[in-house]
Amino acid sequence: METQEKGTSLLLPGLPPEGASSLEMNAMDRDCDLSLPAPEAPAVGRSQFVAFVRETAELIGITLVLLIVIRYFLVEARYIPSSSMEPTLQIGDRLLVEKVSGHLRQPIHRGDIVVFYPPPSEMGGKDLSYDPLSIFGRLSGLPLLPYEPAFIKRVIGLPHDRIRVQKGVGVFVNDQLLDESPYIKELPNYDLNELGDIGIKNHRGVDLRPYKDTLSSTGAIIVPAGHIFVMGDNRNNSADSHMWGFLDEKRVIGRAWLLFWRHFQQPSYPELQTGGGS
Repeated sequence: METQEKGTSLLLPGLPPEGASSLEMNAMDRDCDLSLPAPEAPAVGRSQFVAFVRETAELIGITLVLLIVIRYFLVEARYIPSSSMEPTLQIGDRLLVEKVSGHLRQPIHRGDIVVFYPPPSEMGGKDLSYDPLSIFGRLSGLPLLPYEPAFIKRVIGLPHDRIRVQKGVGVFVNDQLLDESPYIKELPNYDLNELGDIGIKNHRGVDLRPYKDTLSSTGAIIVPAGHIFVMGDNRNNSADSHMWGFLDEKRVIGRAWLLFWRHFQQPSYPELQTGGGS
């Protein structure tokens, strides 16, 4: 009897047997579908945060540089906190102070309105601070930094001018009476005839006169070189040169240039009385 040997069929993994139906082949495909692990997502959270911090720091740095350049070389904004320049400037006014003319060495003129750091005698003997924070505060004007007040007054006397003030009459420069009617609030109620008259009595009644003990205290009030004589338009309510003396031109910040904000106060109108009447 002849025997018929059946050939053995070797199946390789993933290959369907001979004669397998399409359904069996699909089933085997599903069984042999080896899923590879998904690649891990890159750690973008940290890199995005670092990029945000870097961009923010660059933006702040550029802004500070522009702010300092504009304030130091071009203009800076100031507001009026007192009534010393009334009626020209009111409390709460906002204005721009230009600095270009100062950097170009253009001379100050009589009648200019200037913003300046007051002399030490007006600030109780304290002068400007030159620590890094104070300097950065003056340059940037940022809040929460050391603040040094600035005054605003009108230039009355220039170097070598002779100044005299007569009560109820006005201000004389080189023996000529100035016509200040367009801008002053009222005539001065004090006299200045000699250098020793410059000063004021404090709240204790003590005379504070910066030139009282000098050799020239009885001499005429002559503005020295490199200085100016400034006064507020509100003559009788202004801490100015008639109290603390001459101002060094180096303390001038700039000149008032543009008034850009003034609060409008609504006037009060009389109420109409209602009621009959014949």
